[in-house]
Amino acid sequence: MASTTPSGTYADPSRVFTIHGKGLTLTTREDIDPYIKQMREIKDLEEVHFGGNTLGVEACKAIAEVLKDVDTIKIADFHDIFTRRLISEIPQALSAICDALQDKKSLVELNLSDNAFGGRSAEPMVPFLTHNRHFQVFKLNNNGLGIDGGKIVANALLANAEAAKAQGIHPTPLRTVICGRNRLENGSAPFWARAFAAHGGLIEIRMPQNGIRMEGIAEISKGLASCPNLETLDLQDNTCTESGSRAVAESLKSWPNLRTLNLSDCLLSPKGGVAIATALKEGRCPKLETLKVQYGEWDHRAINILAEAIKDKLPNLTTLELNGNRADPEDECITNLRDALESHDHADALDELDDMEEFDEEEAEIEEEEAELKRGDVSDEEKKKRRKRARSRPRSTRSWIARQTRWQT
Repeated sequence: MASTTPSGTYADPSRVFTIHGKGLTLTTREDIDPYIKQMREIKDLEEVHFGGNTLGVEACKAIAEVLKDVDTIKIADFHDIFTRRLISEIPQALSAICDALQDKKSLVELNLSDNAFGGRSAEPMVPFLTHNRHFQVFKLNNNGLGIDGGKIVANALLANAEAAKAQGIHPTPLRTVICGRNRLENGSAPFWARAFAAHGGLIEIRMPQNGIRMEGIAEISKGLASCPNLETLDLQDNTCTESGSRAVAESLKSWPNLRTLNLSDCLLSPKGGVAIATALKEGRCPKLETLKVQYGEWDHRAINILAEAIKDKLPNLTTLELNGNRADPEDECITNLRDALESHDHADALDELDDMEEFDEEEAEIEEEEAELKRGDVSDEEKKKRRKRARSRPRSTRSWIARQTRWQT
């Protein structure tokens, strides 16, 4: 899950203003005036942390007036500032903050996470996202953007990159985008893909829990293939299945600096697991330190390939989360995995395997057949044979097939 904790503090404490987590209700200028005075007293102000309080329109306008006069600001942390505020208040408050930061060359990070403003309040961010070509970190986690809000934000980032390129700037300074728990779904995925590709220098992408399915995962993977310096990719709790997994596997060759890959809870599928493990075995990500593929439907085939990959190509892997896949903890494939990790003195890298599924060869065969049918990889004659074979199976198995087929559609 993408972090929604407050932004880190890097500056000299004397240059930081914070009221983080105080639970204050600051609605009017009078409410916030004591804190405005404190901000103005800080010479060379570099960081402001307002998260964990609730700010009204007039309070935000007062903050914005101070920020407009500050040329040293590096971190603007406004996560979780609209609790109990009306949806009609949020666009005005957000506009005040974002407009004040629009021309800040010193700005490194903007954090607007945990503000449930939804897609309707995405527009106020557009001028900042389009025109500021200096910020490096953008955190927009758990905001309820939806598909339309996601499109607005992604298009603004794309416009930023295109304008920068016209000025001879490529890749742009943007390095980190955190946009999880926003129900972005497939509808906004192509827009994010184009934005990522256009920026070109991204290092960290976290987009967990967005309801993105395999087609969207494929789009995003292809877009990120244009970011050769990528170090962290977190797509946890979306849906890859085989086709999305193959797209990720194909893009792995573009990320030689990848250190963290989180695909847990993504229904990777048995063949998808083989594709990803094979890509790692080919040595595409030699710097990989963390691999998370929990509850991914991997079986002994993918796990054995992963063991070979670890032994020969992944000497730096120190965290491996595999729980919830299809193998007994005592199976040979798990033993091979442990041996491979131990060969690099990383015996403690593997997580606890206390929720593994039993591998069912017939079930795996059925899944593969159904996947091939959906992809159209078999002839009409073969389809008839398989349907006939399916009808001859026990009723419980046929019911399982029907449920899976309905789910895939």
